[in-house]
Amino acid sequence: MITTPEVPISEVPGQDVPTEEWARDWLRALPGCDDAAMDRLAVLVDMLREENQRQNLVSARSLDQVWLRHIVDSAQLLPHVPRETTLPWLDLGTGAGFPGLVVAALRPDHEVLMVESRARRIEWLERARIAMGLEKARVIGQRLELVESQPCGVISARAFAPLEKLLALSSRFSTSDTIWLLPKGQSASQELQDLRNWRHVFHVEQSLTDPQAGVIVGTLAGGKGKSR
Repeated sequence: MITTPEVPISEVPGQDVPTEEWARDWLRALPGCDDAAMDRLAVLVDMLREENQRQNLVSARSLDQVWLRHIVDSAQLLPHVPRETTLPWLDLGTGAGFPGLVVAALRPDHEVLMVESRARRIEWLERARIAMGLEKARVIGQRLELVESQPCGVISARAFAPLEKLLALSSRFSTSDTIWLLPKGQSASQELQDLRNWRHVFHVEQSLTDPQAGVIVGTLAGGKGKSR
């Protein structure tokens, strides 16, 4: 099982929707989130607002709550990953940069590999990465099927593929210690319930940013392959 480090966060009263102020306060409470990290995230937010006028990176309506809907929604994965993890963080189908760019901004000394095959998204990710000064982050501009296999410490994917297909495509990057972090929205519990044959230690965590959404968290038992 994964031991999740405790992170001091504000409690969201009742069913109230967290605010942008709450989101920034939550980020500042993350271990290792200093002024430099917040500055990097601010650069990302400003660039995202501008780029979204040229290409539809995210829903325009979501920009009204960008710190909550995109930054914290990505950063909430970090408490599940011990800081001593040294193998690369692999983010599949990074798209607009979530969670890859946010993870890299908050852990700039960790190698973050962002897989994205769409040309305009690749160009955007490169520009954002450079502007944010993320020297250890790398954009892999290929389809996942063509990416060379290597062991990774974390595998994340936000709206990349259904769980069964995602595992089939990416289990070759996993060891028995690899932490999988898969935001799945409202389908999280159902996708996990429907998963067959894979030997895993997965569970669903409720999202901090959406009471109806879940994040699949865990490991593949024994690493690659299916049980017979």
